[in-house]
Order: sequence, then structure tokens, then C-alpha cells
Amino acid sequence: MIIHKNESLANQNFLSGVTLLVNKPMGWTSFDVVGKIRGMLRKKLEIKKIKVGHAGTLDPLATGLLIIAIGKDTQKINTYQESDKKYSGVMRLGATTPSADAETEPDRFFPTDHIDAALIEQTRLKFIGKITQIPPVFSAVKVDGMRAYKMAREGIDFEIKSREVEVFEFNINHIAVPVIEFTVHCQKGTYIRSLAKDFGETMGSGAYLTSLCRTAIGAYELNDAWTLDELEKELV
Repeated sequence: MIIHKNESLANQNFLSGVTLLVNKPMGWTSFDVVGKIRGMLRKKLEIKKIKVGHAGTLDPLATGLLIIAIGKDTQKINTYQESDKKYSGVMRLGATTPSADAETEPDRFFPTDHIDAALIEQTRLKFIGKITQIPPVFSAVKVDGMRAYKMAREGIDFEIKSREVEVFEFNINHIAVPVIEFTVHCQKGTYIRSLAKDFGETMGSGAYLTSLCRTAIGAYELNDAWTLDELEKELV
């Protein structure tokens, strides 16, 4: 059972299965959110163990919709993970970073004087439909059984294989070079950091994400999501 914000949690049977839509704050990992909610429930229900999981990782610097499954609803996580996703974001042209977002400092710089609205539109069209991308080295992808981000932070050399994903919609909402605001509707498994990086590379300017928010997972929307503060008031 999915409980939207503003619905009562007072009489819910969490062990039998409840799913929450949660707005992940910036700086938190998805597992941080899971741990926080697990702690709230253990205290409220006065139990030592309860299953809590999430359906689709968000990077620490990203915000937005997480689907949190509790109790027997954790069996539905794979179903939610298969859903398509929607995002709004901001990319900065003229530089790249090792993480493809603002987690790391820019390491390469490029000109942006040649960029105009026509070039941006030509490039945008190339990233709609089925595309090939390589997940960022600072990602949760497993390489030889290890998470890529752990290997990257330890300075280990490795290679991530490219994958085909599908972008259903990719819209440019505002241009103020070197900053571009955009929205994306895409298949599960699409990395928006890679999309921004490849977008900038195609224009010869480089690019990296400066902000990202997941606004929808399938039919579920961020507008219906709880903040952690709202959940704490309900559960503690």
C-alpha cells in the first residue's frame, strides 16, 4: 500500500507492508534515508528489526523522489525499479569533473564562445531515443564485484562497459550559457550525469551536472512525497 504525504500513518500495519514516497534531501545517500526511516519505525513499533528498502538509488548531491518499501512491501521493489524516471536538472558547460557532477572539482576546461541556441537544439535532438552511454566512474555500478565509486575513490584503474538506454523526452527549459536547465524522461538505468557529460562533449564544450532532482518514478510523483521532517512528526 502506497501512502502519500498528508495521509495518516497512525493505523498502518508496517510489517504487513507499506510503501512511502519520500523526498530525499541533498547530501543524504539513499541508504541514509533508508536507515533514518528504519530507525524511526524501530522506535515507534518498539521492535529490533524491520525490513526497509528503496527502489532506485539517487546520488548524494541529487534530490527528489525515492520509493521506500517497508515490511512485506520490500518484495515489490523490483517492480518499482523497472519504471521509467523523470528528472529536472542543471548542467554547466565549459568544464568537466571526474564525477561528472559537483562532487569533485573541475579538471578540464573548454571554450563556450561557439555555443548558441541552434547548436544546443541540434545536440538535444541527438540524445532522444535509444542512445549508448557509459555510467560515471563515481557510480554504484559493479565492476568485478566492487562498486565503481569505491574503486574510483581508491585510485584503482578500471573500465565500465557502455550500455544502451532510451530517452523518451529531453527538453531544454532555459539557456544562460554556460548554464543550461533541462528536464528528462528516460528509461530506468539512464545516468543523467553521463547524459550531461556526453551532451557537453558533443558540443565541444564539456559539461557537468550542478543539480539534479528526480520528479517522478512511473506514475508516482515528487509532489506526493513526504519530507523526512514530516515523517518524523508522524512516526516519532
